[in-house]
Amino acid sequence: MKLKRLYDIIGASPVNMQVALVTNLLLSLVLFMLGRVVFLAMNYEFYGEHLTMGLLAEMFRGGLMFDLSAMVYVNALYILMMLLPWSGKEKRAYQLSAKVIFCLFNGIALVANLTDTVYFRFTGRRTTATIFQEFENEGNIGTVLGSELINHWFLVVLFGLLMWGVWKLYYNPVIQKRKGFNKVYYIAQTATLLIAIPLCVVAIRGGIGKAVRPIAISNANQYINRPIEAGVVLNTPFSIIRTIGKKPFEVPNYLSEKEMEQTFTPLHQPKGGEVFTPKNVVIFILESFGTEYVGVYNQALDEGNYKGYTPFLDSLITKSYSFDYSYGNGRKSIDGMPSVLSSIPMFVEPFFVTPAALNKVSGIAGELTGKKGYYSAFFHGAQNGSMGFQAFARATGFKDYFGKTEYNQEPAYNGDDDFDGTWAIWDEEFFQFFCDKITSFRQPFVTAMFSATSHHPFAVPERYQGVFPKGTKPIHQCIGYTDNALRLFFEKAKKQPWFNNTLFVITADHTNQTDHSLYQTDYGVFAVPVIFYEPGAGLQGRGKGIAQQIDIMPTVLGYLGYDQPYIAFGCDLFQTPVTEQYAVNYFNGVYQYFKGDYILQFDGEKVVAVYDYKTDPLQKHNIVGRILPQKDMERELKAIIQQYMTRMNGDALVP
Repeated sequence: MKLKRLYDIIGASPVNMQVALVTNLLLSLVLFMLGRVVFLAMNYEFYGEHLTMGLLAEMFRGGLMFDLSAMVYVNALYILMMLLPWSGKEKRAYQLSAKVIFCLFNGIALVANLTDTVYFRFTGRRTTATIFQEFENEGNIGTVLGSELINHWFLVVLFGLLMWGVWKLYYNPVIQKRKGFNKVYYIAQTATLLIAIPLCVVAIRGGIGKAVRPIAISNANQYINRPIEAGVVLNTPFSIIRTIGKKPFEVPNYLSEKEMEQTFTPLHQPKGGEVFTPKNVVIFILESFGTEYVGVYNQALDEGNYKGYTPFLDSLITKSYSFDYSYGNGRKSIDGMPSVLSSIPMFVEPFFVTPAALNKVSGIAGELTGKKGYYSAFFHGAQNGSMGFQAFARATGFKDYFGKTEYNQEPAYNGDDDFDGTWAIWDEEFFQFFCDKITSFRQPFVTAMFSATSHHPFAVPERYQGVFPKGTKPIHQCIGYTDNALRLFFEKAKKQPWFNNTLFVITADHTNQTDHSLYQTDYGVFAVPVIFYEPGAGLQGRGKGIAQQIDIMPTVLGYLGYDQPYIAFGCDLFQTPVTEQYAVNYFNGVYQYFKGDYILQFDGEKVVAVYDYKTDPLQKHNIVGRILPQKDMERELKAIIQQYMTRMNGDALVP
């Protein structure tokens, strides 16, 4: 009886606030873990071949650390409400409010995790805080989300069931009526709060001790074998919260400035003797056109029976120059545009949603317009301002921008009747518009077209229903549709007076839905075509080296005989020996560097893996520390990273 009396005085009975708090936080933790299970189940194709029970246990062990951190962030207000040394919390209305707060914030966290089970398939990483900037100018997000709710109705049902379970399982503390001021009660409640604060800090930091730094997204790599597996270890609330306001570019001190410059410099200097040829330049950035969809690149797939979905592009490639191994430098559309047009790869975060986007920056358009008198224009059939493309096009030197607004103003076209209902004007109509507009431009000109139809929700015009192979993924018929739109563009373009004096470049912004394990590897998810075509010029063949999006700018300028210095992180593919060609990208906290036969993975501090991706295409054998080129590759990659970070922070993206 005396013990119960003491419990009543200090508010520490087995069913009081503290017990309820701990019980409910455990409930929150279970919700995070269930989100991970759903995430893994929805994206199993990316992991299944490499997944073992030991690796799975390690990923979930690491996941628990990130879940604890996110759980405290998400429930911070609730924890304070429950531990506040104030007798007013011993009221039913207050506790109902606390319950609502708990369910609301955990519901938002669950929505974020469930949403990323779908979005991850397009990006290959957990969503970060830049998501709010990436889509801030989109007026169609409601439509997109609505269609996704329908397509993934089972996730909506799952969310409802889990939140119903949370509401029912929520542990309500016993309300203890108190009269007057109870000194012992307030001392005990204050002491509990003071004990809880450091425990919360430890959970947020991911450990205890001076040697423990607050965990970041990159810490997920210590629990995995491949960068893509970081998606299982992390959770989306943690990834968003920990990147809010975070400076994305920190300059490392890998090398001295002299060593860095000697090892790698993005400054391209004319060699002397260049003769500039003012050819027109037309660049197609095809939405989601991963290499997997192109039949001519995959003749060995499906035991030689794979046809792909791009019959026109297949035929054009036979008249063009492309590469055996070609890669993107990012996983999103906003990564592709700077990579292709300004030779700026994506490291850490997309370039033009960071403060570095305000830097002075050039590109193919800026160099040719500003120094060679070209006319320049950028085309994208979405709402003007979408994805920040219009702002970046202007910053990088394009004189004019043609989007949905300009299309609708042309009386020869059908305006909103040609709108796909979600994102943009259908590719076929917009490609025809593109051809007509550039025919009206003075020569020489440089133009870029960013297509849109092969984008989620993967629809094609009604008249084309059933025309193109549907394949095994929703995107496949869209790839066929856009390939046909490209065919119709070239049919019209080859009749124009500018056609034979034009260098065409065709690539993709990033990859998308995949069928084959080869394209679900750490390098396969970056595989995009890089194609150069000039009518009748004899520019044909297949390069045996490595190409990447950031090589397009220096290759185009080199092909034209450009004689001015400029900054580009890629190389001129026609002037660089095959043995010196490389590719670089960033994937879930890991930098990947391709050179020769190898891909090296570097977490910012150490090399974590090396693969011979030609003889070990599924990356089953980590040969780190067992090849001679590793040391040189690591040094070169460090120099590239250090140059990138130094120039981003120092506003040094032009000579």
